[in-house]
Order: sequence, then structure tokens, then C-alpha cells
Amino acid sequence: GTYAAIFMIVVLIIRYSIINFAVHHDSWTKDVWVDFLGFFIIAVTVLVVAVPEGLPLAVTISLAYSVKKMMKDNNLVRVLAACETMGNATTICSDK
Repeated sequence: GTYAAIFMIVVLIIRYSIINFAVHHDSWTKDVWVDFLGFFIIAVTVLVVAVPEGLPLAVTISLAYSVKKMMKDNNLVRVLAACETMGNATTICSDK
């Protein structure tokens, strides 16, 4: 499972680099790191599927990533598990 995950991330990064930098001549921007983070998440997913003991790590990483994204929207999350609920909320009603 570990070798498959490493192989997956290497192939995705090489493919992405060839297409964007060699073919399209794009410049290195902040979005490249976001795409690389997506590749890392895919590799962790492959690792979790292959090795079930890695599931708690994958859940913690994905929830921490959700907390970071929600902090950019000025949404304070104190409990990681609340990201699943608050991530889907579109309207919040308040009494005061």
C-alpha cells in the first residue's frame, strides 16, 4: 500500500508538471501547491484503502484541512468533528 501511494503521488506530480510547465508554459503560482496538496490527499486515500490502520490519520488530516478552509471564511471551529456539519450549512439563524 505504501509503495502504491508513493508511486501515485510521483506519477501525479510528474504528469501535472509536464502538462502545466512544459506544454502550457505556466508559471509557478500558489495554485500549484493547492494541486500538490490534492495529490497528497489522493495518495493518503490510496494508503488508507490499502492499510486500514491509516484511517484515523486520514480523517484527522481531512478534518484539519476543513478547519483551515473554514477559518478563511471567518468560521471558528473548536471541535474537528463539527466540520462535517458546519461545512454543509448555508444559513445560520441567530436569536440576537
